[in-house]
Amino acid sequence: MRDWNQIVHQELAGLRIDNSETAQVVEELAGHLEENYRRLLREGLGEEEAARRALAQVGSWQELKRSIEFARNKEATMNKRVTQFWFPAFSTLALSMVLLAVIQIFGPKPWMSSAGGPAWGALRAPGFRLRMMPVAVIYFSWMVFLPFIGALGAYLSKRAGGATRTVLSSVVFPVFPYVAFFVIGLPLALILDDHVAHNITIPALFVGLSAWVIFPAIALLAGGLPVQHFASRRSGSAQIVGG
Repeated sequence: MRDWNQIVHQELAGLRIDNSETAQVVEELAGHLEENYRRLLREGLGEEEAARRALAQVGSWQELKRSIEFARNKEATMNKRVTQFWFPAFSTLALSMVLLAVIQIFGPKPWMSSAGGPAWGALRAPGFRLRMMPVAVIYFSWMVFLPFIGALGAYLSKRAGGATRTVLSSVVFPVFPYVAFFVIGLPLALILDDHVAHNITIPALFVGLSAWVIFPAIALLAGGLPVQHFASRRSGSAQIVGG
């Protein structure tokens, strides 16, 4: 009996993938070849001819090696992207949106009062002055927690081995939908809706961009940068000690 594992291992020598994956590939391919070999024997072929035909089904071993390396390395790259960027990025995005919704529901509520009288009827009274708690109270409560969300995103990405650029991208990912709105959504609205175009001013646009893109990004980075910095120093120290 032929040792198909040994045959496949020799033919695939130098395969540039992890050792554990190489063992798995060798085992699967050897099992496939042995199955074909036994089928050919049952059809009445001799051992040498059955083995030759079973191996001939592989075709070019060099082409097979390149195909395996491409498929496995592509899969490994996709897995790294998921763990290093997409999972941390969507975690920070989901947490920031949920946090904003929770603050809006359970946090401080904007209130209104009249300086001219104790009742709402004073709204119609002469000399009435309106006072209200600004909605910014909710916004600032949200901003206070964003550094913690940024720190979590940086930790998840760095723990998965993410590079600095990947880590920081996952940290500021929650502002990307707002960037898309200002870059794509708002220009489309200005083009398609004359009412929007007449009511948008440059100062208002700058305030919106600052409130929903610049300031949240700064808050997220305020939490993410220290985590990235200390994690990089820690990994660098570990490499020095290991060296």
